[in-house]
Amino acid sequence: MQLAEFLTSQPNRLWRLTRQMGLDYAVGGLPWEEKSEKPWDLMPLIRMKQRYADYGLNLAVIESMPTSNNIKLGTPGRDEEIDIFQQFITNMGAAGIPVLCYNFMAQFNWFRTSTTTMTRGGAIVSSYDHSLMANAPFTSAGIVTEDQLWENLHYFLERIVPVAEEARVKLALHPDDPPMTPIRGVSRILRSADALQRAIDLVPSSYSGITMCQGTLATAGDDIPSVIRHFARQDKMFFVHFRDVRGTAEKFEETFHDDGKTDMLAAMITYYEEGFSGPARPDHVPTMDGEDNENPGYELLGRLFGVGYIKGLMEAASRTVQSQQLLSIGRETA
Repeated sequence: MQLAEFLTSQPNRLWRLTRQMGLDYAVGGLPWEEKSEKPWDLMPLIRMKQRYADYGLNLAVIESMPTSNNIKLGTPGRDEEIDIFQQFITNMGAAGIPVLCYNFMAQFNWFRTSTTTMTRGGAIVSSYDHSLMANAPFTSAGIVTEDQLWENLHYFLERIVPVAEEARVKLALHPDDPPMTPIRGVSRILRSADALQRAIDLVPSSYSGITMCQGTLATAGDDIPSVIRHFARQDKMFFVHFRDVRGTAEKFEETFHDDGKTDMLAAMITYYEEGFSGPARPDHVPTMDGEDNENPGYELLGRLFGVGYIKGLMEAASRTVQSQQLLSIGRETA
């Protein structure tokens, strides 16, 4: 597993701490600060990748995308957005950036009703309570049906997957977070492992797969080790968000990595048993003592805790799988 951290496109303290923690991989966004060029143009992507490389970090994933709401809604301007998206993927390939994490959540991305929920020791996490949305007005898009979104996703993939194949960029589709529908009149279609499978089967390709977001799929009620095995055996798991939650899709909260509903060691052992060697990162960490919660889910101390915990799980899982293999060899030769 290529353990990574999500880093800004310009060096800061977390870049240095990432290297000090022994990580060799970065997950980045788009370099929006380069005002003279579009962030999906080739040279901003090359320069961003090289900044990571100068720090000893390999840019393994871009977890961001150009404006795409017209694509998702099927509204005027979607073909122009698709043209930009195609340029973006082509330039990612030319820059040698191998994975794009994208989503198909219309109108708003990941969504929470609170970013100030108290958890263990007074740390702060985000949470979602669907009952609070009962009287929420529709967005400007009005009612957006599941059928519309499935049709629009198919339209998009038919035009983007061939470009990804040509550029050799893997498309890692993230599930909808939270996995509830509708929210403010807007449907959410990628609410389970089964829905992700349906999505990548729309336009089959070795370059179209998923982001294995453990937190979202655990929220949805999926069994995490089973989902890992399902997608790993198809070679469709391109990127992992290693995090956990407590609760159900209707009402849940984020947790520390060691304090949620998922057996995290069992999950890690499954990755190792299935031979997953792609990028993974901690995600949506608690805000800890002394931090201002300016960036909910992405403050510093929780990331350090998450990386340390995940590295411990990786070592335990590696040794467990090695022991299993030695026992299996022993039985065969006995």
